[in-house]
Amino acid sequence: MRSEMRALACAVLGAASLQAQGADPQASPMAHDMAWGRTTFVLAEALEITPDAATRPLGFDVVGWTGGASRRLWFKAEGAAATVGQGMHAEVQLLYGQMVSPWWDAQLGLRSDVESTAGTTQQRVAAVIALQGLAPGWFEVEPALSVTSEGRVALDFAAAYDLYFTQRLVVQPRLETSVGTRDDVELGIGRGVGPTTMALRARYEIAREFAPFVGVVWERRFGRTAELVGDRGGEAALVAGLRLWW
Repeated sequence: MRSEMRALACAVLGAASLQAQGADPQASPMAHDMAWGRTTFVLAEALEITPDAATRPLGFDVVGWTGGASRRLWFKAEGAAATVGQGMHAEVQLLYGQMVSPWWDAQLGLRSDVESTAGTTQQRVAAVIALQGLAPGWFEVEPALSVTSEGRVALDFAAAYDLYFTQRLVVQPRLETSVGTRDDVELGIGRGVGPTTMALRARYEIAREFAPFVGVVWERRFGRTAELVGDRGGEAALVAGLRLWW
């Protein structure tokens, strides 16, 4: 995602430079494509399995968009499904994005959270307003504010950074956390700090579009969330999978 964001920023800045110099920015094919054309991009940040877990869950983290430089329709899906036994949780978002700077998109749309265990399924729908882009230092940052139909307000935050050890070997630390205003007992999420996940994945880019990886994911529940699920400890797991984009 970061390389794609860099390319987008360079194209926009290049078009602005041409305009400042009195040249027609549409004379540049790249500027024309970014300003008026429609492009579709899909990134599977992680398609991974946790082999040591009892249910051997298959995790996924997918983001995609279609549109131009300034306006886009975004799709995001994140979660995991058991490959042994039953159980699944997923978060799916459909958002409209508007560029607010060469580095940032403001997004507005809907999110659906689904939790399926022991033959029962719980679902929540929320309105979402978010930002997505690059902070100084090339950190990928995604803060989002959501309000469910039941009135629960939550602030979600995710950040990641790509460390290039070689042209092909990349290590990515990633942090995800949230803070909510009230309990959602059915989904096992309490008020205050929600489940927090820290991950470290090392991938080898056989091609830029295709990279197998291994890593470790650590999850911890705090406060009221830990009380609801009866788990106050942290849990670390080894993962292996693929990162793909097209």
